[in-house]
Amino acid sequence: MDLKYLNTFKTIVREGSFSKAAEKLNYTQSTITFQIDQLERDLSAQLFEKVGRNMILTKAGENLIPYVDEVLDSVDKLHNFEEDMKKCSGDLKVGIAETQLCYNIPAVLKKFHEKAPNVRLFLRSMNCYDIRDEITEGTLDLGIFYEDVGGFGSAIATYPCGTYPLALVASADTKKRYHDFITPDRTIPVPFIINEKNCIFRQIFERYLNERAIKISHTIELWSIPTIKNLVMNDMGVTFLPKFTIQRELDRGDLKEIPVALDNDEISAVCAHHKNKWISPSMRLFMDLVCCR
Repeated sequence: MDLKYLNTFKTIVREGSFSKAAEKLNYTQSTITFQIDQLERDLSAQLFEKVGRNMILTKAGENLIPYVDEVLDSVDKLHNFEEDMKKCSGDLKVGIAETQLCYNIPAVLKKFHEKAPNVRLFLRSMNCYDIRDEITEGTLDLGIFYEDVGGFGSAIATYPCGTYPLALVASADTKKRYHDFITPDRTIPVPFIINEKNCIFRQIFERYLNERAIKISHTIELWSIPTIKNLVMNDMGVTFLPKFTIQRELDRGDLKEIPVALDNDEISAVCAHHKNKWISPSMRLFMDLVCCR
């Protein structure tokens, strides 16, 4: 049964005649007659009868009205549901690596809020391993983190969202004293100031030191990138960070880059979600903004 026939039937009832319904629907009167004939065949019932010059509803036609109203109302609700599903609304839970959250994501958040003001965004600054695990468990909708986490597992879908150079940096005075991080089998009496043990770029640099048998004084663990930079600028040690977090200080001369001999001095970030998770409009928008910046 064609929904157009039901709409035509309802329009005839509302307008009071076939001719007025044809005018309302921008149909020819023969089209109206054809559609009602088809509807009567589908229902095996006569819906109108001619009385004089007018077409009048039969008893079957009168009984049909509430059913047609119910069907067409349901269709309207489905259309509204479809439109609602295209809109960005509801909650969105995102776990983000601290360096990304501090330096790259604020511009994304501004654009996202402009485009989706009705979405309640819940952000968490997390280490990359925890982000991966919580995506797998389904407690996060999205994660933005660095890919060097020993694999993602089969449950996670990932999308590249940037590759960033890494740099070992120190103050000018510290670099003068401890400028050689390439010669192997040596001890450098300077602290390494960095995030906690699961920090990806910490792990990269510590592997580099181990491979070259380079020992340092000790490690100072801090959670705040700005605090790490402040201590390093005040001659307290060296740090190893994505360059985008220290570019301003490098440009001003507050920090100096120390050469290293890494085979790969870059780190790649991904945007990820559970592969079985329905991609809501708000998720899609956030992913597009992150991956296309």
